[in-house]
Amino acid sequence: MLKQAVLKQQHDVQRLLSLPYVERDQMVEAIKWLDTDLIKVILGPRRAGKSVLALMLLKDRPFAYVNFDDESMIGQEEFDYDALMSALHGVYGETKTILFDEIQNLPKWEVFVNRLHRQGYNIILTGSNARLLSSELATALTGRHIPLEILPFSLSEFLRAKQFSVSADELALPERRGELLRLLEQFIVHGGYPEVVIKDMDAMGYLTVLFDSVLFTDVVKRHNVRFVAQIDSLATYLVNNVAQEYSMRTLARVLGFKSGVTLEKYLQYLTEAYIVFAVSRYSPKAGERLTAPKKIYCVDNGLVSTKAVRHSSDHGKMLENIVLTELVKQGIVPNRDLFYYKTRNGREIDFVIKKNTEVTELIQVAYQFGSPDTEKREVKALVEAGEELHADKLTILTWDQEKQLNNNGRNIHVESFWRRFCQSTIVVKKEERIPFQKYIKKRWGTLSAEDRKTINR
Repeated sequence: MLKQAVLKQQHDVQRLLSLPYVERDQMVEAIKWLDTDLIKVILGPRRAGKSVLALMLLKDRPFAYVNFDDESMIGQEEFDYDALMSALHGVYGETKTILFDEIQNLPKWEVFVNRLHRQGYNIILTGSNARLLSSELATALTGRHIPLEILPFSLSEFLRAKQFSVSADELALPERRGELLRLLEQFIVHGGYPEVVIKDMDAMGYLTVLFDSVLFTDVVKRHNVRFVAQIDSLATYLVNNVAQEYSMRTLARVLGFKSGVTLEKYLQYLTEAYIVFAVSRYSPKAGERLTAPKKIYCVDNGLVSTKAVRHSSDHGKMLENIVLTELVKQGIVPNRDLFYYKTRNGREIDFVIKKNTEVTELIQVAYQFGSPDTEKREVKALVEAGEELHADKLTILTWDQEKQLNNNGRNIHVESFWRRFCQSTIVVKKEERIPFQKYIKKRWGTLSAEDRKTINR
C-alpha cells in the first residue's frame, strides 16, 4: 500500500517539475542552506507554493518525496516508519535527500525526522502550521533546523508571474502606467495566491473553497474544535475587519463567546493556520503591549474579498493590509519588528518598524489624499509620533501619489506602495544607470579572476 502511494506521488512530482515556474524571492536564501546539515523547514499557508519551491530546489539532484496530505499515508495512530523508508528506497533508490510535504499530518513526526537526521539524511520539510515555526520546532529540532516562510505571491512576484516589467522612463507613458495600475487593481482585490494569479481562474470560487478547506483541515480537524460554527463566525468577522483594532472583550460580546479562554484559543488557531495576523500596539513596556487592543490583518487580500459581507470595498483598509503582508514577506516579524502605535493624543500610526531597540521607520497608509485636511491629519500624526519615538524616517504610502513634505523641520516621504515593494520590476531611471566600464571599474576588486579574464576577452 505504501509503495503504491509513493509511486503515485512520484508521478505527481514529475508533472509538477514539468510546469512553468515563477521564481520566488526566497529562492536565493533557500539555496544557501540546501547543502548544510540543518533540517530545512518551509512553512506557510496551504497553496502558497511551499511544495513547488522545495521541488525547484531539488530538481537537479536525486531525492525522495512523500506528501502526508495523501489520505493513504495517514489515518492510523501507529505509523510504520520503517515500512515508509523501505517503500521510499524501493522507488527512489538509496538517496539521502528526502522531501517530506505537510509533515504536521504525520504522527510523532519529530521523533522520525530526528532519527533520519542522526543517520545523515538531508531533510526538507514543508508545513502549513505556524506553530511548527515556534514551539514545536524549538522543542523537537533544537538548533538543528533553519525555517523559511513562504506566503502568497508578493507584489514583485505577482508582476513577475504576469510577465510585466517596466523601466522608470516607460512609466511616464500613460498606457504603460495604466497597464501597471490595472494589474495592481487585480492584486489589491484578488491577492497573490499562485493558482489564482497564474491560471487566471475564478478567484472567488477558488478562494472560497480554499478558505473553508484551511479552516476545516488546519483548524477544526487538527485541534478537534467542537464549536465549528463559532470559529467560522470568528474567522469571517476578523477577515471582514482587517486593519482595525479589536479586544478580546469586544470579540466575545459581538460573537457571543461565553468563555474568554475558548476565544483566545480559537484566535491562536486561526493565526497558526496562516489565516490572520494579530499586530500589537507598540510600547516600551511589555505589560502595555500585552493588554492594549491589537489590530487584525489577513494573509491575503483575495481571502478578504472572498469573505466580504460589506457592499463596497474599503480601498484604504485593503491597501493597508497589502502593506502589512508585503512587510512580512520582506522578513519583518509582527510583534518583534513590526507594531502599530497611538500617540499620547490618540493619533494612530499604522506601522512602527524597529530594529533591536531602535525605531527605524514610521509608516502611514493613505489610499489617496482626497483633501488638504487628510494630508494634514496624516502628517500631524507622523510628526507627533516621530517626536515621541525619536524616529527620523517618516513615510506615507499611497496608491499612486508621490512627493516630499516638510513639517517643522521634519521630512515626510510620500511614495506609491508599488514603487516601495516592486523595485525588481522597475528599472532605474535612465540618468541613474551606470555606464558599463564605470560599473566594472567599481566592481573590479570584488570579481573573481575567471570573471576578469572573461571581461578582458
